[in-house]
Amino acid sequence: MRVEELAGKAGVSVDTVRFYQKQRLLPPPVREGRVAWYTADHLARMDRVKELRRRGFTLAVIRRFLDGELDRADEPLAAAVSEAVAPGGDEEFVTAEELAARSGVPLPLIDSLGREGLLVPRLHQGEPRYTADDVRIVSAGLRLLQAGLPMAGLLDLARAHHTAVRAVATQAVELFDSAVRRPLRESDRAEEEKAEELVEAFRVVLPAVSELVAHHFRRVLLQVAQEHLEAVGHPAEIAAATAEAARRLETVPS
Repeated sequence: MRVEELAGKAGVSVDTVRFYQKQRLLPPPVREGRVAWYTADHLARMDRVKELRRRGFTLAVIRRFLDGELDRADEPLAAAVSEAVAPGGDEEFVTAEELAARSGVPLPLIDSLGREGLLVPRLHQGEPRYTADDVRIVSAGLRLLQAGLPMAGLLDLARAHHTAVRAVATQAVELFDSAVRRPLRESDRAEEEKAEELVEAFRVVLPAVSELVAHHFRRVLLQVAQEHLEAVGHPAEIAAATAEAARRLETVPS
């Protein structure tokens, strides 16, 4: 079949077919002179790519599946990583434009934060989308600006935080891979059992690590703020800040 027929049967545009081909997700067609011919194998491959895209996999992960670099036990884990959602309910996904409208932050700034990796979208049905958590976080950034913190200083702080957090995240993922995934993959258990245990381990590790990191950052931030006030602050400032920190950060909800 010609490229137009392949695109029609796959339910995509010709540009999408050519994009997948450029990304090495689709093998090149058979050529007879200047005419390119596609086969049923190309159509099956397109259907598989669409299925994986709908499940939220990145193009890089899809390529590894198609090339046989990831096996059956890895697919559920990759799906859990790509589709991790808040437990027990549906999650609303919004576009960058909707995020800007809800948070009150201009769209060009949202786009700029995304390009720098300071605002990380999720893949939803193959498209980058944001969630209610992103609305809340971006709104918090806006409140920092309204409180008087300068934009340039906040962006510098965000970049430094991003670099440090990515390094910690990389170390955490490598630890999970070496301590959990690889030993399980090398075991002689059934593939379905390996896949199920990997996903369960991920669902335990992700919230636990997130909670540990967030708690430690809050505690260190409080400690550094108190140390700074003790060095340069007025006694009244120290007393007020200490009381507020104890009320806001140190009280465990019942």
